[in-house]
Amino acid sequence: MKKARPDENPLITVRRAAMNLLARREQSFAELQQKLTQKFPDLDRDGVIIPALERLQEENLQSDARFLESYVRHRMHAGMGPLRIDMELGQKGVNSNEARAAIYHEDNDWVVQCQEAMTKRFSESPPADMAEKQKRYRFLQQRGFDSEQIRQVLG
Repeated sequence: MKKARPDENPLITVRRAAMNLLARREQSFAELQQKLTQKFPDLDRDGVIIPALERLQEENLQSDARFLESYVRHRMHAGMGPLRIDMELGQKGVNSNEARAAIYHEDNDWVVQCQEAMTKRFSESPPADMAEKQKRYRFLQQRGFDSEQIRQVLG
């Protein structure tokens, strides 16, 4: 584990590390806190990490809302459903109310996404028999679509 350079202000060290992580992709507050705590355990005990992250939030360099929008869009385009995305965001320490608001935003049509995921995997041909229909149902369920969305797609 890395330690802060002795000649550098700990806030600057944490800020630099956080900015490097944010330069790669949007990160949630909880994700950054976890990563920085692992990287700088001594600074976490000194109470440096959270104030540094709060400062990044104040400067709008870190935003959970921006992270949620980016993450939901990315996972949606990867063919994942709302239940799976919600679970993943919970594992990332995101507030569940904020996560659900982003997931069920009016612009997100989950039935259309469910249809696209099924078409990408099984083409547009209808299921040949009940076994094939069940196979598609399980596939979509594993992707995180709820039973109502799957029923609308499978007919």
